[in-house]
Amino acid sequence: MYARRVEGTSVLGGPLLPCSVAPITGFFRDGCCNTGPEDLGSHTVCVEVTAAFLAFSQRAGNDLATAVPEYGFPGLQPGDRWCLCAPRWEQARRAGCAPPVLLEATHLGALEHCSLADLRAHALDAE
Repeated sequence: MYARRVEGTSVLGGPLLPCSVAPITGFFRDGCCNTGPEDLGSHTVCVEVTAAFLAFSQRAGNDLATAVPEYGFPGLQPGDRWCLCAPRWEQARRAGCAPPVLLEATHLGALEHCSLADLRAHALDAE
């Protein structure tokens, strides 16, 4: 059975813009923060990772900085854009380590875990 995407809408109500193709990101590895029923982690928040966030994520048990070639994962560096799990972004926000968000590339589904006000407070892109 193929994974089904829920495409199209950003948290701002417009079309969902790409997040990153270098490195390639998204639950579906299509460069966008699309989601679907199989995406249990809700990889819906497009962020620009920071050193502080990468250190926080590693302490929380998810090392995003180390490459895992067998899974085609290059490891992230500060400045890379990535579709982050919405619950992890919220956890980082509460810890004061939330990375900046690209609202137009953040899927509407992120609002199940994060508030729009909090995402806007960390926005990189202008509305």
